[in-house]
Amino acid sequence: MTTPESPILAIVPLGPYQTNCYVVDASDGVDRAFLVDCGDAPEPLFDALDRSGRTLAGILLTHAHHDHIAGIDRALSRYGSVPIHAPSLEAEWNMEPMLNLSAFLGRPARVAPPTDLFDEGDACPLGEGWRILHLPGHSPGSSGFLHAESGTLLAGDTLFAGSIGRVDFPTSDPEAMKSSLMRLLDLDDGTRVLPGHGPETTIGRERVSNPFLGPSGMTF
Repeated sequence: MTTPESPILAIVPLGPYQTNCYVVDASDGVDRAFLVDCGDAPEPLFDALDRSGRTLAGILLTHAHHDHIAGIDRALSRYGSVPIHAPSLEAEWNMEPMLNLSAFLGRPARVAPPTDLFDEGDACPLGEGWRILHLPGHSPGSSGFLHAESGTLLAGDTLFAGSIGRVDFPTSDPEAMKSSLMRLLDLDDGTRVLPGHGPETTIGRERVSNPFLGPSGMTF
């Protein structure tokens, strides 16, 4: 039995928060790839894309906090105009420092707005075989992208190895986060979880070891 090839071409941590950004093969039979999130000081991400031999098909955001969007304008400067896909509930966040949280860092930032908005149930921009999961809690539009064939979840800032995304920001919702985490626990144990920060993990590993999961842990 062969293991389906992973569409993940590169994982590149960027910026002071070591935000994991991804180069993901486009499933359209053409030598193209997407950037999933595009953080601060993004040149190593661009270098990984260039090494893959693919052209840039677009930028897809798990959510629009500053550390996931800060490099968008540099991407457009380097590669030219490409689609920017963002959750519809965060349509204005790229341009609003209070919403993307850059204002709280003392470095108010605005980057190019999305050209395309998505919701769960829409076709995933990454292409055939991918599904959008709306996972609110950390932010209203937080989303994951699930590739069922390879058992891969790009989880954004919802689930980390041994932890979860923060729910103490002004637009966070702890109760929504609990529902999102319970939804992720419905996935197969072998599902590979690629988070927005930190090392990769699996649903099965987090089910048994993550202190924030389970009835006794969801007290945040």
